[in-house]
Amino acid sequence: MKSSIRRSIAALAIAASTAMGSIAIPSSPAIAVTFEQQEVNQTEFLAVAAPRTSAGTSHYLVVMRQRSNARPCWGVSGSNPTIVDPLWLNFDFTGICGRSLDSNGYSLRAAGEDLGLQYSLRVVNRSGDLTLVAAPNRPGGQQIEIAKANGTTTGFAKLNLNPGWRFAERSFQGRGTGHIYIATDTPLAQLTTPGTGTPGTGTPGTGTPGTGTPGTGTPGTGTPGTGTPGTGTPGTGTPGTGTPGTGTTFRDVAGDTYANEIQRAVNVGFISGFSEDNTFRPRSPLTREQLVSLVLESLDRVPNLNLTIPTQTSSRPYPDVDASRWSAAKIQFARANNIISGYEDGTFRPTQPVTRAEMIAVLSRAAQYGQNLQGRGTQLQSQQPRTFSDTSGHWAAQVISQMSGYCGVASPVNETGTAFSPNSQALRNYAAAATLRMYNCLSGQQPQTQPPQGGTGQQTQPTPTPGGTGQQTQPTPTPGGTRQ
Repeated sequence: MKSSIRRSIAALAIAASTAMGSIAIPSSPAIAVTFEQQEVNQTEFLAVAAPRTSAGTSHYLVVMRQRSNARPCWGVSGSNPTIVDPLWLNFDFTGICGRSLDSNGYSLRAAGEDLGLQYSLRVVNRSGDLTLVAAPNRPGGQQIEIAKANGTTTGFAKLNLNPGWRFAERSFQGRGTGHIYIATDTPLAQLTTPGTGTPGTGTPGTGTPGTGTPGTGTPGTGTPGTGTPGTGTPGTGTPGTGTPGTGTTFRDVAGDTYANEIQRAVNVGFISGFSEDNTFRPRSPLTREQLVSLVLESLDRVPNLNLTIPTQTSSRPYPDVDASRWSAAKIQFARANNIISGYEDGTFRPTQPVTRAEMIAVLSRAAQYGQNLQGRGTQLQSQQPRTFSDTSGHWAAQVISQMSGYCGVASPVNETGTAFSPNSQALRNYAAAATLRMYNCLSGQQPQTQPPQGGTGQQTQPTPTPGGTGQQTQPTPTPGGTRQ
């Protein structure tokens, strides 16, 4: 084992020196103005505490990315800490794995501000726990804790990001650069203020409900309508008390713009969180097959809407969707009822992230289908549609505008400004909110305004040329948030 680790360390050291010699760090202090941030599929990434030497007395951060499914880039086992098997060191991983070894490949970003020149990401041992921190590059600054391994080892260990933190990719003029951000939506000032940090969570308040003896007395008698009313001592009791909670059941949605709607969507039952770590992963992209499941499950819960969703199919709905796939029956049903369509090449691409425009097109068709089942026809009533600054000329411009007036299904990015960003990936938080709004409209409920909470980050008659309508993907769908 020691010799294996020694060879791994040597290979990492060579790769690190090569990377530092070929990639330059921007010297401009205005990085936040130069670069943007784009969301990524969190399941593709792994933060690793890698040993610097074979002795394993110190570690540094390696960020791995599974770019293709040709072969696994790593293996994991155990817990506290979770041990990582660096499989990427045993083969030519070009095109299969992405690897970032130092500040040329990863950096810190908070609330849209690039902090790569102000902070360095380091792995330190804090009381027997390998911990990822952002260390200030100037004296007197405060370290920011980002992740923990929940233990220590002389080998490779998985670093678990604290609630509120996620992976993202640096982009320039809308194109990814390959540089990875360890990102949060919490402003730097809050991260470095003593006693504060990324939004926390709490246990919902509990307590003993007030009790007491119901009032009693002899009913009045006499001429009908008269008599002495019964009397008695009003019931009394101690009001229930407890620790105030966050109002949500997930530890990673506190402060999210869509936190309230996420919780209501979970309560309705068409979307769920990840039970293994009690997270919702609001910033994770939604796939095309996941969207199909999400939308059909929401329709199935609309009161007085008779819908029977099949659980299996004997044929492929699309050439790239096998009949045995978890989502195949739902995709077949959605296709047969004109809720979704595929791409011009005949494929559906079930695991491809769905765009915001595609999602709105699907929700529009789903609303028309549901309304028709209710006997109200397919014409959706849209009131006061929004004008977006970036949808003119887009294939989905009309449906986005119409769905913005249909219970606010289509809305600006993070509910602020005038940009819809139609080609951006639809994230789980907005997908839950937009689907809930469609559900509310079909159920006859008035739309509820979503109060901004300082967090993160919508259709009726589409003619979606680029791949039709957005659907959803989830390799492990049951714990992954959409109801199957």
